[in-house]
Formats: sequence, structure tokens, C-alpha cells
Amino acid sequence: MRIVRFVDNHGKIITGKELDGGIAEKLSGPIGPGLSESTGERLQIGRLLAPLEPSNLICIGKNYAEHAAEMDSDAPPRPIIFMKPTGALNHPDCPIRLPACSHGPEVDYEGELAVVIGTPGRDIPRSKAFDHVLGYTIANDVSARWWQTQGSGGQWVRGKGFDSFCPLGPVLVTADEVPDPQNLTLTTTLNGEVVQDGHTRDMIFPVDELISFLSQDTTLQPGTVILTGTPAGVGAGRKPPVFLKPGDVVTIEIERIGKLTNHVVAAEVCE
Repeated sequence: MRIVRFVDNHGKIITGKELDGGIAEKLSGPIGPGLSESTGERLQIGRLLAPLEPSNLICIGKNYAEHAAEMDSDAPPRPIIFMKPTGALNHPDCPIRLPACSHGPEVDYEGELAVVIGTPGRDIPRSKAFDHVLGYTIANDVSARWWQTQGSGGQWVRGKGFDSFCPLGPVLVTADEVPDPQNLTLTTTLNGEVVQDGHTRDMIFPVDELISFLSQDTTLQPGTVILTGTPAGVGAGRKPPVFLKPGDVVTIEIERIGKLTNHVVAAEVCE
């Protein structure tokens, strides 16, 4: 099932099963364990939103060896974990806003596969990890590099957590339609040029291992979104670096899921 969340013609937020022709079949409730039943009501999809409102945004850093190398780092011996605030959530076709407090050009794109937890679990063995997965979507782990590496005492949350820095979507594809999350191509284009061309088989820590690791002595709640890391090709790793600027358009495409597109706008300066 392909699940969308959208604003209908009456301004209501609807969760539905995506059909052909820009139509969705309304579900009886929000996304949750076991999903919700179809009401049979068909509606025109208006403005797309992120397919869910996450309860947590857990992120994995340097989970592709070539990306670690382009950032002048060794492959990590265990997953690097950081969080994004849920306030960083952004929607398909909505702007990525360059922060007014940026230290020059520094904002970067990172195309990623995102895993959505549907059933809560703690101390989950790898053999049972996929029992807890509701589905998959696309994420852009937008990153302000100065704030990530220099401005926050070594912690990444500030540089990764500004408003609009976590676009998700355009759909949530249920786990039954993605039998192997380690067999998906991922590409990112910037203004129509391919800048990332990766494959999820190249993850250092695959999805089931990440779920098991993250659940150690920690309950993964329904609605938790796990960003699984980005392949090589980010702007900071290029020579010279390529950072986002107003007017840029970033599109991330993942096989079986679709395309997530956002444009970039200048900072809003508050008086």
C-alpha cells in the first residue's frame, strides 16, 4: 500500500491509500500499528504533506563507506546516532529554508532511505526487526555543515535540526511492497544534475541491524522514523564544495518509493 497524507479541498488533513489519477481512498484514522481501515471514500489529493508526523526522528551518520571517505573519515565501528527535532519536519514541494545564522554557504543535501516503525519494541533481535517496520519513505537529511562540525561542541543536532531540515515523502510504502530494503537504488539530483547515485546494499549497517541496535534498552515507539544514512556525493565532499543556494531544486528518488522534491529559499530574518 502507498499511503499519503494531504490537505483536501476543504482544508482538512487526510490520510489515504494512494490510487491512480491523483486520487486517494481515505483511511479511517492516522497511520499506526496495523494501519487503519479504508472508509471507501475517494478524494482528490490536494497539497501533499509528509506521510506521517513522526514521534521521533533518529538518524544514522556515515553509514556508507564511500560517504565516510569523502568526509575524510573512516567507516565507523558501530552506528553513529543523532537526532533531529520533530520541528525540522518538512513536506514534499515545500521550501528548504537557509538559516539566517548560517556561517556563509554551508547547507547541504543528503538523500536517505527512511524506515518507519509501526509496532513498538525494545531489545529487538535482528531476526524479528522487520516485524516492527510499518514501511519506508524518502528523507533529505539537510545539514548546515559549520553548525554540525564547529558550532555545537561536537554535537550534530543543531546543524541537522533547523526548521525545514527534514523533508519526508512523498508517500509511505508499506513493508510488504519493499521485500528487501537493501536492494534499492537511490539518486539525488541538484538542478537536474545527478549528484548522488547509490544503492542501499552498500550500507555498513543494514536496516535490521540498525533496528536491533537502536532498540537496546530503548523502546522504539510507533511513528519513529529512522534515517539510515546517505551515500557518497554530498556537497561538502566535492572539490570545490557545492552548497545549496536560493533557487536550487533538490530531488531524491528511491526505487519502489518515488521522488521527493524541494526547492531552496533564502533565510527569513526576524526583526
